[in-house]
Amino acid sequence: MAQVKIYGERTVLRSSREALSDLVHASARSAFGLPEDKRFHRFIGLDAEDLITPPGRSAHYVIVEMLMFEGRSVAAKKAFYTALYDGWSSGLGHAVDDLEIVIIEAPRANWGIRGLPGDELALTYAVDV
Repeated sequence: MAQVKIYGERTVLRSSREALSDLVHASARSAFGLPEDKRFHRFIGLDAEDLITPPGRSAHYVIVEMLMFEGRSVAAKKAFYTALYDGWSSGLGHAVDDLEIVIIEAPRANWGIRGLPGDELALTYAVDV
């Protein structure tokens, strides 16, 4: 299971929402083996004055925050970062300095999904990748 929040400047996210969602999902599928139909993305568009960024970032600055079941290996996480950065720069044409990624893991027992605790849920994909 993975829930993704994508933060950025409102007009930038509006114009790139579909491409960014496709990139994040393709990267997660490639690195973590998430199924095609497991896309849970929320776009949080902020007014420019509400998105304070460090020097050197452009209007395309985006933060991708992924909350997921614990269990993915460091290698799988690094593969996710690599795929996302590659697509961000080569596919979307943005500077890698304009993308920050954070993965937050939680034990499956900390999730409630479809009426069950996450650790009782039968999954159609592996988490220990």
